[in-house]
Amino acid sequence: MAEEDRDDFRQRIRWNFERQAAMTTIGAELTRVEHGVVEVELPFDLRLTQHHGILHAGIISAALDTACGFAAYSVIDPDASILTIEFKVNLMSPGRGDRFLFRGEVTKPGSTIIVADGRGYAIGDGPVKLIASMTSTMMVVRDREGFKG
Repeated sequence: MAEEDRDDFRQRIRWNFERQAAMTTIGAELTRVEHGVVEVELPFDLRLTQHHGILHAGIISAALDTACGFAAYSVIDPDASILTIEFKVNLMSPGRGDRFLFRGEVTKPGSTIIVADGRGYAIGDGPVKLIASMTSTMMVVRDREGFKG
């Protein structure tokens, strides 16, 4: 990444999202990047379901963690990075839909610890349905080998 792009948090997030093999593997795409808010979308894929044919809780958690992590990443300085240190997921409804939207939003910014909340939605023929929520705690990482913004 060019040095001038490092100051643009949107560019940094897009660049880092493209480097996440896990998100590539599940077919996720970055669809919204704003200061403090990031959205990730995912099409339904039978390979990502559990034995009842609904989106697996691990996939839901991974997508929410990514959305929350990049939301936190959007509020830090260009030389820092983010690591998740804790999260809690509430699964509220079966993951049935044609597409899924995962939104992460910074709840409490900080210089060392950032709290972000996430919501997962199923999109299909009917109304959009809330399927999961996450509360996550992120650690801002500075000056650590291998963890540069």
